[in-house]
Order: sequence, then structure tokens, then C-alpha cells
Amino acid sequence: MTDSTSHVVVAVALRVHEGRVEATLNRAARAPGEPLEYALARAVRIDGFAHVEQLETRVLRDGALATAYLALARAPVEGAPPSTPEEQELVAAAQARLRAKLSYTNVGFALAPEAFAISELRDLYVAALGHDVSPTNLQRVLLRRGVIERVAGTRAPGRTGGRPAALFRFAADRLEVTDEFAALRPPGPRASG
Repeated sequence: MTDSTSHVVVAVALRVHEGRVEATLNRAARAPGEPLEYALARAVRIDGFAHVEQLETRVLRDGALATAYLALARAPVEGAPPSTPEEQELVAAAQARLRAKLSYTNVGFALAPEAFAISELRDLYVAALGHDVSPTNLQRVLLRRGVIERVAGTRAPGRTGGRPAALFRFAADRLEVTDEFAALRPPGPRASG
């Protein structure tokens, strides 16, 4: 018996730019028996991403089977912005996965420049998480987990002055679980007393 269901591979590419998450999509039809990775490679240039992982498989409204991949980049990515509700659902799933992984892995390496000030990393986390993050706590947690490390050099003070900012980098450039029980949650309401 032959399977007549069409199968597409969708790459949902995310990057953080100017304080917001940008998403583009690319797709390719999967030939019968073709490995998913080959179809993905036809959809996008895999080597242009710092991290790629399978996101989910679902049946689309047109009846096609779709396997979506989350692809994280530091630089602009060619592709179309999400235009249909179904594409927006895939982007929402990709953003939810990114938010979750920022809590318990070092996946921020895939979005951050090679060297950064903590304020720059904080801005990236705020955009990806969708809520405020304390730069002091972020630095403390990531240093304690061994996710980031100090590098030589400083970033010049901004327009308002101040001390030059210390520079950091991610200790690894591949995905690692750093705290399987961690969660970076939005600040909750304060208990009144």
C-alpha cells in the first residue's frame, strides 16, 4: 500500500534584532522515502544557522503532513514572514520552544554575538522571553551554571556615560542542558503583607 499523503518540511527561523524576535519560514516538499534532513537542506541553508532542531510534526489544514524545524540565527535569514494563521501557529510553537530552552540550556549562544556585554545579552533574553529579566541575576545564574565566561576587553560606555562594560561569551557553541529543573518565568505578583 502506498502512502499518498504529501509531506512538507518547514524551517521556522528565528533571530533577535533590535529588541524583537523576527521569524521567517521556508518550506520544501519531501520526496517519498527522502530523509527529512535532505528536504530541510533544500528548504534552507543549514550552515547559516547556529542551531537547528526538529520542532513538531502536524497535519496542515490542506491535509499535508508537515514536519517543522526550529532554526536559530544571529544574522538575517532569507524567507517569508508568516502570513497565514497556520504559519503563525508554527512560529508561536517555535517561540515557545525557544523560551523554554533559554531556561534550562545554553541555547542563547545561537542568537548572541560572539562577545557581548551583559546588558546586550539581557536585551536578547527579554526579547525572546517576552518579559523583563534582571541583568544582575542573569549574569549570576549563567556564570554559576558555567554557560558564559568573561573574555578580554570591554564595551565603551554609552551616551549616558558610566563604566566600560565587561565582555562575555558563551562557553560552548553547541546545545547543552545546564539545569534541567530551571525556569525563567515572568515576575509574578508580589504578596501583600
